[in-house]
Amino acid sequence: MSEEIDISVWDALSDTEQEAANLKARSALLFEIRNAVFGWGLSQDEAARRLGLTRPRTNDLLRGKLSKFSLDALFNIASAARDRDPCEGRSLARSSRLAEFLTASGRN
Repeated sequence: MSEEIDISVWDALSDTEQEAANLKARSALLFEIRNAVFGWGLSQDEAARRLGLTRPRTNDLLRGKLSKFSLDALFNIASAARDRDPCEGRSLARSSRLAEFLTASGRN
């Protein structure tokens, strides 16, 4: 009996390499957005306003509900967040890994 060992949980959950890559990118981007927003130290209402989202949508984001966000939606949220760092007045794209995703996608 042969045991199959997957490289990541996303590989195990996906039927194709493309699907696994999409899940990996979405989870990494969601993680970075959450870190940035938590770093703001704002209420969910205020964070939602800064991101241009509703409070329930922001709640889904902050709770890490990956299935509720497409990769495109996450890039749009990251783009909205990158220039809205209220604590230090600097671009999030320069202060976190969001830059890697935005630059790689050509959305900087």
